[in-house]
Amino acid sequence: MMNIVKVDDSNAHVYANLYQGYGAEFSKIIDDKPDDNGVFEIYPQLKGSVTGYLLYVEGIPAAITAIDETSPKAYEICDFYVLPCFRKNKVGKRFISSLFECLGGSWEIKQVAGAEHAISFWRDVVSDYTSDDYVEDVYEDHKWGTVTRQRFAHAKNA
Repeated sequence: MMNIVKVDDSNAHVYANLYQGYGAEFSKIIDDKPDDNGVFEIYPQLKGSVTGYLLYVEGIPAAITAIDETSPKAYEICDFYVLPCFRKNKVGKRFISSLFECLGGSWEIKQVAGAEHAISFWRDVVSDYTSDDYVEDVYEDHKWGTVTRQRFAHAKNA
């Protein structure tokens, strides 16, 4: 059974713990390093327009995402991570598709150069969710360099 919950003060530590796996996995791609305590800094912080979500599978924390509502009903996925032991049975796809449904609006997802597994994952998710009704481009992002980006509007709110 899957359960999605918003991150708040009661579970922020769970998000922070899972984020360490995400930080480690992407450290080789974006050349990020942990601090003196071996901890990756959480970026972006979950405050203001950025909301974090946790996915629990049978009561076990399995995935995280941070979503920035850049303007009303316009969302950007900042972070998305599924623990390797849960990367089966389309857990990640079901997690984010549930949030697409719940939040509606328009969406933007970016992947840094070198994250081929992420690019493939997002193409599959967005293609299935939108029945191929999305735009993809590659551009130079001021923070991340060359990124692949998918954009689409939720059908019910398009």
